[in-house]
Amino acid sequence: MTNNLAKGTVVSTRIRLARNLDGYPFPAKLNYKNGGEIIRRVSSGLSKFDNFRLVYMDEISEEEGVLLVENHLISPNLLKNSRGGAALINGEEFLSIMINEEDHLREQCIVKGLDLNLAYSTISEIDEHLAKSVKFAFDEQLGYLTACPTNLGTGMRASVMLFLPALTISGRINDVIRSANTLGLTVRGMYGEGSKAEGYMYQISNERTLGIDESEILQVTENAVRKVIEYEASARSLILNGSATLSLKDKCLRSLGILTNCAVISSSEFDELCANVKLGACLGYIDIDDVDAIDSLIIKMQPANLNAAARRQLTCEERDTYRAEQGGKKIAALIKK
Repeated sequence: MTNNLAKGTVVSTRIRLARNLDGYPFPAKLNYKNGGEIIRRVSSGLSKFDNFRLVYMDEISEEEGVLLVENHLISPNLLKNSRGGAALINGEEFLSIMINEEDHLREQCIVKGLDLNLAYSTISEIDEHLAKSVKFAFDEQLGYLTACPTNLGTGMRASVMLFLPALTISGRINDVIRSANTLGLTVRGMYGEGSKAEGYMYQISNERTLGIDESEILQVTENAVRKVIEYEASARSLILNGSATLSLKDKCLRSLGILTNCAVISSSEFDELCANVKLGACLGYIDIDDVDAIDSLIIKMQPANLNAAARRQLTCEERDTYRAEQGGKKIAALIKK
């Protein structure tokens, strides 16, 4: 029963490594010339990986930049650094290296589901290859030197994106956050630090990077995530056996009805209703096997993604109409007949 009730809880896993090149100031003090040198050196160092494309922040449109943010390939902070910022993105778009963000390099790998070891081994290969052509700023006692002291040591953040509706609805999410903090972990919203947990989406990641090695970080994070999965399954069980289950079922089914019958819908409303439909599927109110497809659909229905699909700049009304039509069709197609 617990395994069934845990369906859809884990969305994705991300490993991010913060690195700086020896002999250069941190990006906050970096001039344009040195920033360009770093971009060229890193690009050259990864030349054997021919499926990476180099994207300069000052050469793309705002729309293209927002698309990369929506797809979690770059951070909003890198997009703001239009002068001197760049990114290397692989063809399958699960690997990206942000250049001259808070640190010279933010290397990241994102994989579906819970697989910290796969994400770590994948990005480690990139990191080790880069280390052969550039010298990273490293101290024997402090480890990798980073712009923010909280990243000193391994420079690694292990993050898992989780869908936690039952813990949120029951109010137990605050207990989870407090427990995570005692383990040296932190809980944030979908887009990281400073973002809200919209659509019941939360990131759990390690806070500690100094005085602990990579394997310990991976193990502590995985153990904590597996506990949270159990707590979410338990909270879902309580909901199903509680007095409010009928009203929640009604909310989920109404959300499905709106999504599959509306003519216009905003991005925020679409996200909220999709979260309710996913919850309904996880609780057995709605017959959908592939609940993970809803996560991908939410991203594809974001404004910049819709513009990219239409191959032109849509007006707000056109986007909301397109989202209602296409999003509704895709949700309906997920329902088992």
